Amino acid sequence: MAKSPGIKLKVNGTACTITWHPPGAPLLWALRDELNLLGTKFGCGAAYCGACTVHIDGVPVRAFSTTLAEAAGRDVVTIEGLAAKGGTLHPLQQAWIDHDVPQCGYCQAGQIMSAAALLDATPKPTDSQIDDAMQGNLCRCGTYWRVREAIHAAAEAMARGPLGKG
Repeated sequence: MAKSPGIKLKVNGTACTITWHPPGAPLLWALRDELNLLGTKFGCGAAYCGACTVHIDGVPVRAFSTTLAEAAGRDVVTIEGLAAKGGTLHPLQQAWIDHDVPQCGYCQAGQIMSAAALLDATPKPTDSQIDDAMQGNLCRCGTYWRVREAIHAAAEAMARGPLGKG
């Protein structure tokens, strides 16, 4: 594959130039192959399952169906960028641990990224709002009730204090 002249974007707060992949390549491949950010997963290959969810300019998107050209010049946050710079886990990441959400764990990065977008938009979501926001994230292990509990716990933690980001 011919090298790209370079696609500039910011990933997890760091300016990056992607050169290994052409502009039409999925953002997912650049994140995993070029930037070695392996938390974002390849799931279904059709952007239905949500395992590849990242944020672009604060909006959850599927990295598999978003091209590098679409991400150019924008802020991308992956699961690796959700924690604070000092390593303090995001309240969602901590709630996932505290509520023993993952079973196999494959879908969890995408689940957490979708949940983070929900809490940014709706700081105290209802069960119905959680279900609506998370419906695009599939979990073959069926840990949905633990996902909901963890989101409620994270919302409570976030209401008590700052995220500690930055």
